Amino acid sequence: MSDKKIPCAIYTRKSTEEGLEQEFNSLQAQREACEAYIKSQKHENWQLLPTEYDDGGYSGGNMERPALKRLLSDIKSGLVDIIVVYKIDRLTRCLMDFSKIVEILDKNNASFVSITQHFNTTTSMGRLTLNMLLSFAQFEREVTGERIRDKISASKKKGMWMGGKPPLGYYRKDKKIYPDEEKLPLLLAIFEKYIELKSTTLLKEWLQQQGHNISVGNLNCILRNKAYIGLVGHKGTWYQGRTPRHNSNRTI
Repeated sequence: MSDKKIPCAIYTRKSTEEGLEQEFNSLQAQREACEAYIKSQKHENWQLLPTEYDDGGYSGGNMERPALKRLLSDIKSGLVDIIVVYKIDRLTRCLMDFSKIVEILDKNNASFVSITQHFNTTTSMGRLTLNMLLSFAQFEREVTGERIRDKISASKKKGMWMGGKPPLGYYRKDKKIYPDEEKLPLLLAIFEKYIELKSTTLLKEWLQQQGHNISVGNLNCILRNKAYIGLVGHKGTWYQGRTPRHNSNRTI
């Protein structure tokens, strides 16, 4: 067996709504339990680092925690090989955040241990359980992505503008686009002059003379944009744009 010491860091967390009087809920109680576990692994050359990583009063629902950020930074620097926690939910309550943390651990050949749930990624059984959890995290990400895409599709079918830069001459508000009175004259001039010149090259030269530098490619995009005739596009299909009832101005 190698005599090389394995640096271990204890991470503790307590949310603001959790009372200190509850058993194994204070940061100190979590630390004492983790310290005892690390001592029990002395035969494996585990060694407790003196640095404390304690997030008191922080939710496990996100990764915006100062001690957790310091811990992950130290892992990337090679200072920590194993994270020891009292329970997995001390590290995170979010499966997707858990996946991000594990990715950092994998890249830096580090592991973590939950002492009360017999979850130890230094063992083959722990890694098997971890892979199952990560599969669920991937499934959750894919389902979330599908829901977002379905919502965007349904909204566009209703004629709602769902993001992206509005076409020249319009501005976005409340998922609709409205005429921009300052830029609308330029837009109208582009269409009217194109009808007269019948050439985007000549149109570009005319616009330059007026002090507007618009490329031929952008002019072609403007002239072919179906949004100007009141349509909202989605995956090759066009839908009638929504017009707000509270405003008399035409929208697309």
